[in-house]
Amino acid sequence: MTKDKLTILITAGPTREAIDPVRFLSNKSSGKMGYALAEAATEAGHRVILISGPTQLDLPDRVDFIPVESAADMYDAVEYWIGKADIAIFAAAVADYRPVSVPDHKIKKTSDTMTLELVKNPDILGSVRSSFHFQGVLIGFAAETENLEDNARGKLERKECDLIVANDVSRTDIGFNTYKNEVLLVFPDRTEKPPKDSKHHLAHVILDKAIDLQAP
Repeated sequence: MTKDKLTILITAGPTREAIDPVRFLSNKSSGKMGYALAEAATEAGHRVILISGPTQLDLPDRVDFIPVESAADMYDAVEYWIGKADIAIFAAAVADYRPVSVPDHKIKKTSDTMTLELVKNPDILGSVRSSFHFQGVLIGFAAETENLEDNARGKLERKECDLIVANDVSRTDIGFNTYKNEVLLVFPDRTEKPPKDSKHHLAHVILDKAIDLQAP
């Protein structure tokens, strides 16, 4: 271990919110950005705690892997592990809502329509400062379809982040399920726009920014 070795907590992938024992609500996140960040951090010699929802990706070498399923699972894992981190990067696409109740058996097709009642999931990123009392560098992601910079800056302020990484998920050439991305890096005092690049290369860019923020 070197004196510059940091512990970096990263969340990645989607969450799955059960409807019944065989169905779930989820989103299009592949986890590629979060896993690229984990790989970049281990390549740089840092300890990585990777808290991930279900993905089809190979696990990066030398990470402490914490698999989770639902938003509630991810909340609990972050609450438990974040005290060990110097930097926390929240790249997961967490479901905002979950079904109010989940039956023990598969729901049968009995009518032409079905109504699901949903309840809001716990706000993981929003709890990091206020409830988990994390004092390290905090980086969030904003997956938006409009008003990219304005929405990201609002999230930066509400969640008390040091940086928000924003991308336009309405585009098919970047974001979910692609190997490339184009992002805005929204800081409290400025916005930077790196060129469109592979998620692997952008992960190194984001990691460098995080370490710069961590330095005294």
